[in-house]
Amino acid sequence: MKYEDGIQPYDALAYVYDEFMDTIPYTEWCEVIDKIIREYGVSRPIEHDNTKGLLNELDYADPDEIEKKEMTEEEILESEKNLVVDLGCGTGTLTNLMYKKGYDMIGIDSSESMLDVAQKKRDDKGYDILYLNQDMRDFDMYSTVGTVYSVCDSINYILREEEVIRTFKLIEKFLYPGGLFMFDFNTAYKYENILGSSTIAENRENCAFIWENYYDEENRINEYDVSIFVEQDDPNMFRRYVETHYQRGYTLGDMHIFLEQAGLKVLLVRDSDTREEPTEESQRIFIVAKKEA
Repeated sequence: MKYEDGIQPYDALAYVYDEFMDTIPYTEWCEVIDKIIREYGVSRPIEHDNTKGLLNELDYADPDEIEKKEMTEEEILESEKNLVVDLGCGTGTLTNLMYKKGYDMIGIDSSESMLDVAQKKRDDKGYDILYLNQDMRDFDMYSTVGTVYSVCDSINYILREEEVIRTFKLIEKFLYPGGLFMFDFNTAYKYENILGSSTIAENRENCAFIWENYYDEENRINEYDVSIFVEQDDPNMFRRYVETHYQRGYTLGDMHIFLEQAGLKVLLVRDSDTREEPTEESQRIFIVAKKEA
């Protein structure tokens, strides 16, 4: 989706995103993803040395020592199994938590502003996380990876079915045999019956937002206009930013078809809120799929 009015989604929201989204259960998500990887996947956590992680080992090596550090093809493939990609990583909160669990993390996001925040967090903590500014529909990796996950309805930002399939095919391409793909998505039911044409407003100490939602049932396109008010140096003055976001509502049936066309096998499907089998009224669904070994 091209945005013609200058400001892109998350250009302004990125810098207040964590404040407004402080109710997102990132720690719970991290525990769920870690448990599923250990039970079904090929990635395994390691003990990080924050000054020199596996991801950038040769970048830090003494040139005279590089030959001694050269890995065999088998060792390279073995290390690639432990790479985990946070696709649509946003400000990197979950990426950091997964890194703390011991996973070798790569974060990918199309928003430079969100990645600015993510990289500052990484640098402040001294973590060895690689961030890439890429569109998930066309992302490119230098190797295979053991796990890809995409949460917080990032997949809903892909508005065309053929582009979802293309994204899933890319994920299958870069997954190590036996690797996992986990993601959640907002259902068409949620957009139609819960969000609909609603307005949400929230006020914080230094910022506020107004969210105006519109849902096109025929095309299943959800549009929301977000007005963000950020306090300036003068506490009596606020600057206003306006962003327009588009998402598409999908059904569980849609996702089964897309994953099958991408060559990925569904292992697990759950209602994200109840952790039970999804129903017709599920608002967000979590899926675990696997690349066959």
